[in-house]
Amino acid sequence: MSDAPTRDASVVAAVDDDHHVAILSAHFPKHGGEYLFLPGGRREDNEDAATCARRELKEEAGVTASSWKHLGSYAMTLASTARIDLFLAQQLTLGAQELTESEQGFKLDWWPLDTALQEAERGRFLLPAGPLALLLAARSTP
Repeated sequence: MSDAPTRDASVVAAVDDDHHVAILSAHFPKHGGEYLFLPGGRREDNEDAATCARRELKEEAGVTASSWKHLGSYAMTLASTARIDLFLAQQLTLGAQELTESEQGFKLDWWPLDTALQEAERGRFLLPAGPLALLLAARSTP
């Protein structure tokens, strides 16, 4: 049986007016430590990429946004047809996280976008979609 992803996902770079980005961190024992990541996750039934992005940003960061930009759609692996859509969210309204049971260990911080990119260069992100979304968001914001 294949371990290839089967459901599409969305990842969000939420950037505020001061060019700070929502960064999540959690301990991943299977991967040997604490890692950084951006809000995001797999689509639920009948969700499109944008709806998934909005839901995940609200749940994991407690944030809603009135400005959205699609940054691209990418294959997750060569072994799967599942896609990951990246988004830039701006004009943010902050609220409380609405973490699911499996997300209870997620810690939210707001980092300068440049610092987040430096941490991506240092290998602090577990998955590649976060650093790619950060890079594309940095190129899309003045």
